[in-house]
Amino acid sequence: HSHFALPVRQPFSRFKLERMSVPSKETVDAAVARETAKARHVQRPLETERFSEHNTDPITLTRFIMHEAADENHRRASLAAILQAIATASKVIANAVQRAGVQGLYALGGDTNVHGEDQKKLDVLSNDVFVNALMATGKVSVMISEENPEAIIVEGYPHCRYAVVFDPLDGSSNIECNVSVGSIFGIYHQEVDEHATVADALQPGSKLVAAGYVLYSSAVCMVVSTNGHKGIYSFTLDPNFGEFVMTKKNMQIPESPKEIYSVNSGNCALWDEATRGFVDWATSQKKPYSARYIGSMVSDVHRTLLYGGVFMYPADAKSPKGKLRLLYECNPMAYLVEKAGGMATDGRRRILDIQPTDLHERSPIFIGCKRDVQKIMDLYAAMDAKQQVHTAKKPKA
Repeated sequence: HSHFALPVRQPFSRFKLERMSVPSKETVDAAVARETAKARHVQRPLETERFSEHNTDPITLTRFIMHEAADENHRRASLAAILQAIATASKVIANAVQRAGVQGLYALGGDTNVHGEDQKKLDVLSNDVFVNALMATGKVSVMISEENPEAIIVEGYPHCRYAVVFDPLDGSSNIECNVSVGSIFGIYHQEVDEHATVADALQPGSKLVAAGYVLYSSAVCMVVSTNGHKGIYSFTLDPNFGEFVMTKKNMQIPESPKEIYSVNSGNCALWDEATRGFVDWATSQKKPYSARYIGSMVSDVHRTLLYGGVFMYPADAKSPKGKLRLLYECNPMAYLVEKAGGMATDGRRRILDIQPTDLHERSPIFIGCKRDVQKIMDLYAAMDAKQQVHTAKKPKA
């Protein structure tokens, strides 16, 4: 048998141990500070270099909402719960919209809403989903829906301080031909510690604490903002894991907006002088404006946010007070567009300054980039001045 010898472990030198120095606390703290500073300035190359086809740090809507609730302020936590409920409702509605033809949801539901419009089964379903989701939060005291003639007052939650206004399915009259549709919502806070009343929702748009819309199209997109954020944020529903993922941060209307106007020109014979004047001006420019009109407010405003231009639904001889509803269509959209650097007016007044007096009050609206909305306001001012001069010249009876 062969033999081998194990290496002899050399004993530690007593002399070396005695000479080893223990670093001071100040030295350790300085080293930790240096490494921390390095870590803060690391460029995080993993996502862009090693996994460029994957988002390794997705900001989901849930994460965005939980950041809202991270503050121990009870108000922000309640708002986060409401936004989460709306996100859940929109996923259910998105699934229903995509399967509407298969499930027979295009058919009429047999009723009409408060505006005399025929309700489709999909309208009723979307409204029920919104109402149930918001009610389950225990944070909402008042709900105003396009589909309900009266306000929904939630009983049994005396601590609730929020009113939510919404159009559960905007543009549904065109859904059978696969036109994009959407949901619009706005959230108000009740400042007075009293029982909920309709007055909690009858506030000007300048009092909104959050607003947004969901676009159901080739992709499902949710655009939202709150008073805690300077800009607006866009989230796209990832069907692979059923979560909204942030795709645009601090969206702004382009500084050099495209020349686009969006209006139902079939009503041009009924328009007033200012509206007709703007379209004439826009189409007679050296580079004429392009006309783009989908017929779904969510789709038309979404395009306006991305490209610029103006979306118009003016008053006319047939609808002297306008057609779109102030509380749950005009106000939330005006809130978002202003945060994106745009403007919204009824021709004479800022939309967000109008005090609503009725749940389903209508209003004309011109909404989009400052260039075009300001031009429209100037035309209305000129028209009004002309009418005042004409009135002054009329002989008194």
